[in-house]
Amino acid sequence: MKAAVLVFPGSNCDRDLAVALRQAGFDVKMVWHKDTELPSGVDVVGVPGGFSYGDYLRSGAIAARSPIIAALRRHALEGGYAIGICNGFQVLTETGLLPGVLMRNANLKFICRPVELEVATTNSDFTKGYEPGARVTFPVAHHDGNYVVPGDVLAALRGEDRVAFRYVEDLNGSVDRIAGVLSENRRVLGLMPHPERAADEALGGADGRALFAGLASLGVSA
Repeated sequence: MKAAVLVFPGSNCDRDLAVALRQAGFDVKMVWHKDTELPSGVDVVGVPGGFSYGDYLRSGAIAARSPIIAALRRHALEGGYAIGICNGFQVLTETGLLPGVLMRNANLKFICRPVELEVATTNSDFTKGYEPGARVTFPVAHHDGNYVVPGDVLAALRGEDRVAFRYVEDLNGSVDRIAGVLSENRRVLGLMPHPERAADEALGGADGRALFAGLASLGVSA
């Protein structure tokens, strides 16, 4: 299995994501934002956390217009897998690959700590390694994690079982306590918490490991 991790000016979780993917068995390539093509045969594209372009304008807005994004969109629209974490989730919403927008946290404060999540669906290759309703702990580190969608979109996310993770507590004001959502074809995941920072016991916990193992178990090109 092959993975590509995109790197933007201001990315600071790209290496963490690459390490988690490699530990799961992926052959990982780092891809600079000014590149125009993904490596041949890539199965999964990771859009990492950080502060791409310093979060100017809106978090993820400038990164979503980088040259590499056209290749990411083609990959996703042709059925490839992609995961956007924290700032990567913001980038995916800005590209339109996932619905909604990430607004300033309701308490207007940066939140940085481990949080408890509920696995809201196991009907995806990202979450199939968990038990239905399982509670896991991932770290968060964000100022703009308040997930907002219109009522009709929220109804669709619920009705189509596309909410992947929910915060157990109301962390940042996100509608329905949503921490992560899936695309319509269930092959694109965006989430604010950091599973790559919880994929090794040496980092304080390994609840995120099952997410990457699930993707690695696909064993075929997307």
